[in-house]
Amino acid sequence: MHAHKLKRPWYREPWVWLMIAFPLSAVIGGVITIYLAVVTSDGLVVDDYYKRGKAINRVLARDVAAERYQLKATIDIDLRDNRVQLLLESAVAEYPETLTFSLLHSTQPGYDQVIILQYAGEGVYHGAIDELARSKWYLQLEADDWRLSGSTQIPLSESLVLMPVDVSRPE
Repeated sequence: MHAHKLKRPWYREPWVWLMIAFPLSAVIGGVITIYLAVVTSDGLVVDDYYKRGKAINRVLARDVAAERYQLKATIDIDLRDNRVQLLLESAVAEYPETLTFSLLHSTQPGYDQVIILQYAGEGVYHGAIDELARSKWYLQLEADDWRLSGSTQIPLSESLVLMPVDVSRPE
């Protein structure tokens, strides 16, 4: 007996498609990776890193000034009304009319906010904020010649207190 095998076209063979699928998926994955690399910004890389490195001494001088003024800031962030209230205490410094309060997201610079807080009297400042994502945030409170900084986790469980950083002690 002579068995005659029917010859099928190549596109009906499952092994051919299996051999094509692996290289094709690698090509598709590569195209998607290239697309994402071109479209998304690399927000954590700073273009002027040299200038920022040289400016570190000026920033440290602002931390020393905050310590010299014996500053302490108690911050209440109301996430329902998107408001921030700050109580600034100082033994030496005068209270400026406005303060710059920066909320810096730990990984996504697109979420960063800079709020100008207005003086309401007796060391109290008020300002409006946008909605905050649940994440770790870095905080900076600045005036002309001093700066307080810290970090927190949103949502807050209690009021946040910013104190001067001891720049003489290495971290």
